[in-house]
Amino acid sequence: MYDESKEPVIILRDVRMKYSDRYVLQGIDLEAYPGQIIGYIGPNGAGKSTTVKIMLGLVQGYTGEVKLFGRSLAEEAYDYKRRIGYVPEVVELFENLTACEYLTFVAELYGLSYADADAKASRLMAMFELEQVYHKRMTSYSKGMRQKVMLIASLLHNPDVLFFDEPLSGLDANSVMIVKEIMAQLAAQGKTIFYSSHIMEVVEKISSRIILIDEGRIIADGSFEELKSQSQEGTLEQIFNQLTGFHAYKQLAGEFVSIVREA
Repeated sequence: MYDESKEPVIILRDVRMKYSDRYVLQGIDLEAYPGQIIGYIGPNGAGKSTTVKIMLGLVQGYTGEVKLFGRSLAEEAYDYKRRIGYVPEVVELFENLTACEYLTFVAELYGLSYADADAKASRLMAMFELEQVYHKRMTSYSKGMRQKVMLIASLLHNPDVLFFDEPLSGLDANSVMIVKEIMAQLAAQGKTIFYSSHIMEVVEKISSRIILIDEGRIIADGSFEELKSQSQEGTLEQIFNQLTGFHAYKQLAGEFVSIVREA
């Protein structure tokens, strides 16, 4: 359980971001606290990735206030990055490296010694049953294996805040269960997890708080039970469709299938 008596680790106040003549974010306000797993969801183009990239310090040009660990990103204080971990939606690794080379390199960037990084990384690889390929080049890895390496890389330095964008992509069923339990145990230890996914069932089950963004605005914020009581819908997918106004999926699917069946 998170504790709102503690200081928030993330604060966004009236954050706006404009690309060309279009606002991608139109006044985002939120606070995130230690121990929260926040499901950050919305349609494609809603502004999810832009919000996360701003908090990671990867995007400039926004207006409003963004604070992590009590310090404004406007101060250009980059030491906060030592306390965050990130798994992007598209996994891009230095594939010519071995997992050992890549993970120790990343860990050293965060301040770990090579010896400590190697010992920790090899043990975590073994937990995912990847110890046999730890010293092999990642060009031979499957998508799921690369995803596991990326997850390990995001956690090696024991961060306080984790940003996960579709972290379960490509994982087998057993690994999905392990990663979901890892997130639950990290949150129980006071870590904050900012989780973005299009798999509504997963978001519904693992999130202590769900934030729904549409067209650059937050249109819902609360636990699943709170959102359910407000919308009188049964599942998060149904709530999502109701709040975003997407009701034509059955008709579109029917038209799609009818075209497929044409002689």
